[in-house]
Amino acid sequence: MGSKNRPDRLQVGKNHSFWQSWLHAWNGLKTVVIEERSMRTHLVLGAVALIAGWWVHLTVNEWLWLALAIFLVMLCEINNTIAENLSDMITGPRFSPQAKKIKDIAAGAVVFAAAFAVLVGLILFAPKLWLVLSHWLG
Repeated sequence: MGSKNRPDRLQVGKNHSFWQSWLHAWNGLKTVVIEERSMRTHLVLGAVALIAGWWVHLTVNEWLWLALAIFLVMLCEINNTIAENLSDMITGPRFSPQAKKIKDIAAGAVVFAAAFAVLVGLILFAPKLWLVLSHWLG
């Protein structure tokens, strides 16, 4: 049987409680933030977008679009990390064209999500920032 979150034993069985499952999920999120520079970049840019949203007084619907864009980028980055780690685990130090293809596709998903986030950001912020800029200049 597995441990109940005891670090001195490796868990090999199912989780025993919701909280044990939650702890494993939290550890996974911490791992991706600690080990992946791109995830830290996405977190910082997401925080900047949230602060900007507060500053320009986004509506509820605008907040939903912004949250969707931020979470989509982070989910793609998490999946990219999973693909990279699985590929490396299977191929080891050897080059594999199939592993490269998997990694490239997962990275492409991050770029695609980031492009969506930029588009959402432009739609949400450009008109509001234009008003602020024209007020300063006018």
